[in-house]
Amino acid sequence: MEFVRTSLEDADVFLYMVQMGDKPENQPEEYEKIKKMKVPVLLLMNKIDLFGPDEIEVQQQIWQEDFPMAKVVPFSARYHFDANILILDLIGLLPESEPFFDKEEWTDKPERFFVTEVIREKILLNYKQEIPYSCEVVCTSFVHDGDLIRISADIYVERESQKPILIGKGGEMLKKVGTQSRTDLEKFFGKKIFLETHVRVADNWRNNESMLRKFGYKD
Repeated sequence: MEFVRTSLEDADVFLYMVQMGDKPENQPEEYEKIKKMKVPVLLLMNKIDLFGPDEIEVQQQIWQEDFPMAKVVPFSARYHFDANILILDLIGLLPESEPFFDKEEWTDKPERFFVTEVIREKILLNYKQEIPYSCEVVCTSFVHDGDLIRISADIYVERESQKPILIGKGGEMLKKVGTQSRTDLEKFFGKKIFLETHVRVADNWRNNESMLRKFGYKD
């Protein structure tokens, strides 16, 4: 949430996503803050693929009346409906400026960042309920060894009872996450990957100030 508050101060354009059936009065407090700011807003109304044109029009009108300064864009993340319109709207709202980075520099993130994000993605895709949101991934080792990259990563959970769920029977679920992650990382880095993962418990880490600092969520 601290990251969210920082982004409210630094952004040139806001993309605020709701879904069909949501109501303005049920939105988080950040929604009210965004409505009061001077930055252009594109309000994405997601999951339109599940509804008919009449319902979409009614919902669009509700959001537009509640937030007249925003442009409400009906959208489907799953099927990319109106994705091209969204991109054109976004480009049109972005201010022109000198580039922040060199033309050949495509990221300011270290290699380990992409390792943790890929593993985190696979956890989100393979587990349900609270497990993905109780996990933190830390890349503990990243070593180039010729045409091979050797990587070790720790996956932290909040409670001891979550550890066997993450590992799965006979280690099957953790192996699945590792295999999927390794495949994506090999494509990303263009090298063979040796990936080793360990599951560890950090009790209630999301409410622990020292652990939040360790994981980079706090200065």
